[in-house]
Amino acid sequence: MLKRLSKEKIASCMKKNVSLKDIANQVGVSVSLVSYVLNGHAKKMRVGDEMAQQIIETARKLKSKKSQTIGLIVAEIKYGYTIGIVRSIEEEAKKNGYTVIIGNSHEDLALLHELIQVFITRQVDGLIIVAAEQSETEIRYLKKKEIPFVLIDRIFPSVESNFIGIDNYKVAYNCTEYLITHGLRRIGMINYATSFFHLLERNRGYLEALKDKRFRYDKPLIREIRKSSYDADVEKAIRELIAPPYSCDAIFFATDTLAITGLKTLIQLKRKIPEEIALISFDESEAFALLQCPITHYRQPLADIGRSAIQTLVEEMKGGKEERAGKKNKWKQLYLESRLVVGKSCRE
Repeated sequence: MLKRLSKEKIASCMKKNVSLKDIANQVGVSVSLVSYVLNGHAKKMRVGDEMAQQIIETARKLKSKKSQTIGLIVAEIKYGYTIGIVRSIEEEAKKNGYTVIIGNSHEDLALLHELIQVFITRQVDGLIIVAAEQSETEIRYLKKKEIPFVLIDRIFPSVESNFIGIDNYKVAYNCTEYLITHGLRRIGMINYATSFFHLLERNRGYLEALKDKRFRYDKPLIREIRKSSYDADVEKAIRELIAPPYSCDAIFFATDTLAITGLKTLIQLKRKIPEEIALISFDESEAFALLQCPITHYRQPLADIGRSAIQTLVEEMKGGKEERAGKKNKWKQLYLESRLVVGKSCRE
């Protein structure tokens, strides 16, 4: 039997900042239709029972502010990182009684903003975000609105937040050190031209490892790739690094995608790996294991990152703000260990 909400319950919804417009947007109907139903005029206005019940249930859910859904915003669904982490997030969310809704920002800040607003309108209980570049304003907005969220993969030091990821500096340092221990002496690096902190940390790790091992080059051996001219920039970088005056005997790729693209150029140039040029990648690609010369790389703990992201978000949704009160370290930041996968690309 269809029951209308009492005036007291309607008032309670409004006190909890649930407006008729919120309910209308959620259901996809007009504000006036919502008003008719909540005030017991569904029959009079010939509103179907199914629609009326949906409006009432939506009003109740919004009142409790619990939709049992989590919004996951990824940078690009085709990335190996994304593919590896989504399943883990979905499985851990299900264990905790939540459904995951996925949005793809395509590395676009405006689209990230739009997705955040859509998820807020849909009353998700919390967000897990792989942020786009220069997302500090969006993160501050979420904090101001007291919306539970966790960042993964990318962090912004100027804005405190929950974060689950890896120590990019440490892994980059280890990659460079690994090449040095295998007798490589002229080590170039290829990274993106970026303001992302996690990618800049990879540059820092590379440079610090060279400095600690007393390798000081007269000319910089880092090449930065613009996304607007990606293929051309990678090819140019490879050609420059393997030719005089640089004559690199090894290249450290800051991402798996850069490694794959760079490898294509080296194959076209008929350079033997690892005899003429050694390679190491910060990230893993499924293609690495299929190559005649498997690429040595570090493997991120994607399943653990996904599980930890859900666990941290659930804690936040259950009262993270109250738990942070008075604590010196107000936000949870967890750095997990990557694992070296030895191939044959570094003269092993």
